[in-house]
Amino acid sequence: MIKDSWQEKGYVDEPIPANIDIKAEIRRMCKEKNAVILAHYYTEGAVQDIADFVGDSLALAQWAAKTDADIIVMCGVHFMGETNKILCPDKKVLVLDLNAGCSLADSCNADDLKAFIEEHPDHKVVSYVNTTAAVKALTDVVVTSSNAKFIIDSFPQGEKIIFGPDKNLGGYINSVTGREMLLWNGGCHVHGQFSLPKILQLKADHPNAKILVHPECPAPIQKIADVIGSTAGLLKYSIENESTEFIVATESGILHEMQKACPQKTFIPAPPETTETVGCSCNECSFMKLNTLSKLYNTLKYEWPTVEVDPAISELAIRPINKMLEISKALKS
Repeated sequence: MIKDSWQEKGYVDEPIPANIDIKAEIRRMCKEKNAVILAHYYTEGAVQDIADFVGDSLALAQWAAKTDADIIVMCGVHFMGETNKILCPDKKVLVLDLNAGCSLADSCNADDLKAFIEEHPDHKVVSYVNTTAAVKALTDVVVTSSNAKFIIDSFPQGEKIIFGPDKNLGGYINSVTGREMLLWNGGCHVHGQFSLPKILQLKADHPNAKILVHPECPAPIQKIADVIGSTAGLLKYSIENESTEFIVATESGILHEMQKACPQKTFIPAPPETTETVGCSCNECSFMKLNTLSKLYNTLKYEWPTVEVDPAISELAIRPINKMLEISKALKS
């Protein structure tokens, strides 16, 4: 029985015995319970290192859709757990902390979006994956930053489209496709607070560094980028590009994987407005950082917190997710 205090906190806070090898125990429980650990690039390095698969939102959804595990442990934020549960309704889906939300998902309320759609009944609805299941249920197709351009390109050029909730990503897609999509006025608190002057100062200090920018960043940050791409896209570029220095304007968790893949290269986190000194601080998502090894251990041990999605919502939300996966698969072939 889960203690009331755990339910109130949203995670299991039982102390970890001092005499155990927590990483070995996590792997033992995964084998015993036929559980798979999925982790987003923005979680802390120790969580990424022990995961069975690390990826961006698209890759995590693709992995969840094909796994034969009985339990999926989603180390990320709540909407990712919801997506996994929608794709795998017969599996037990666990998250490490129910408080791990998403400012971008919170910026688009399903009732408000429904009213907006009713005001524009001749528009298709394209929603970023960083949304609640209820928002996905109102959507024609879901996109990620990896595939948004390709999916928008799959619509006829004259198609009227509502794109939400990220206005920066939507604006970027408009700029590279020539579309005039209606944009929901939402955004990510992490990507929205990068400091343009401080990034320019970093570039002055490191003139040979390439500036890597996520499309959730505001347009002024995008304009100084050497490359704009999804988390996975920026990782791929950093590996394949011959440069040895990179200024990275996305959540700083990705630097762990970049440094692992390219130990001989230097990766500099772009600072947010709130830092007092250039380069002194990473730009971190406090929600992603709620995922810790101790919570992972307890989540596996007690198989809680679980993610549940209303079956009626799930039935509607699965369609735009599957459409995204189908288009993404076709793009690879």
